[in-house]
Amino acid sequence: METLFLDEEEALRGTVRKWADERLRPQVERMDREARMPRELIDELFALGLMGIQIPDRFGGGGGSTFMSALTIAELARVDPAVAVCVDVQNVLVNTALIRWGSSAQQERHLPRLARDVVGGYALTEPESGSDAFALRSRARRDGTDYVLEGRKIWTTNAREAGLFVVFANAAPEHGVYGITAFLVPSDTPGLVVGPNEEKLGIRASSTCELHFDGVRVPRDHRLGEEGDGYDIAIDTLNIGRIGIGAQMVGLATGALDAAVAYAEEREQFGQPIATFQGVQLPLAQVATEIEAARLLVYDVARLADRGGHAPELLSRCAMAKYLASQVATRAASQAVQTFGGNGFSTAYPVEKFYRDAVIGQIYEGTSNILLRTIASQMFETGRRRGAGGSKR
Repeated sequence: METLFLDEEEALRGTVRKWADERLRPQVERMDREARMPRELIDELFALGLMGIQIPDRFGGGGGSTFMSALTIAELARVDPAVAVCVDVQNVLVNTALIRWGSSAQQERHLPRLARDVVGGYALTEPESGSDAFALRSRARRDGTDYVLEGRKIWTTNAREAGLFVVFANAAPEHGVYGITAFLVPSDTPGLVVGPNEEKLGIRASSTCELHFDGVRVPRDHRLGEEGDGYDIAIDTLNIGRIGIGAQMVGLATGALDAAVAYAEEREQFGQPIATFQGVQLPLAQVATEIEAARLLVYDVARLADRGGHAPELLSRCAMAKYLASQVATRAASQAVQTFGGNGFSTAYPVEKFYRDAVIGQIYEGTSNILLRTIASQMFETGRRRGAGGSKR
């Protein structure tokens, strides 16, 4: 893979890897146990430029690419997928939405802060709209020059730390999904309440909360795009978001494999390291091969996105990348636990956390079946006529 990297990409990967090993790794077990990501760690992510990778230079960002975001997410997930998803949502969903759909005034107002010190959240999913993400019930009622938001969002990543949310609500329910509109809502807006953090199986340090909107008044200039653009904004950003989740799963799988190989070389049974037994070698060799296949697919589709790939092809390829990477991550984490034997079941060793963190990969950013439906819809004419969708959190 090294031959495929530009100099600045290789430098970024080295920087992120060094920071993840030296600064992040010692904190992972405590963050998982406490289900909390320290603000000082998030500040370090900002200081390294990892929260504004694709934000243009003129706004204080890195002026980078989707590929560079994917590279960063994978390197972080190799050590802690929870921190990786925080960076993923910031760069691939929130920042991308503003870069692609924000007005000049909105970009001037928000992008410098998103690059410097403001965490972003993406609020789409509701209790009655998971895979059918656009069956949302939140409403945006016009009132003079403002909109008034009412409703509830769940599974909102970064909610506890966020200073700005991209929020989707329907401003014209009579138009169905084409009434859905996106808004930029600061977290301190009156009427917006962030609920308690969800207790989760995995990625526990990543905050996931409900949002309640009770008469939240939003000026019209906080609307992202035009009224009714919300459907297109969500489809656009969620599609690119699947690259980020694919990268997260590739990094997770790599971390699990690295841990399994190191353990196999140290653990002795029958007078020799278990790494000398084919029963240990061959399953890990299969996992290593699958990881490289998933990595190449994720990185290739990230390059395609940066080249402005054709929409139907990009939609299908993003779904393929996320689907394969999430499947591989689950297998890699499971095999790592098997390699550790009884120790793999203990929280004293790292692989049980990779196993727990891997589970979400086949659920968020589109479940595996939704992704297969998306892929199939690009293969068959009947599917293309019907279309296919997905969901986030």
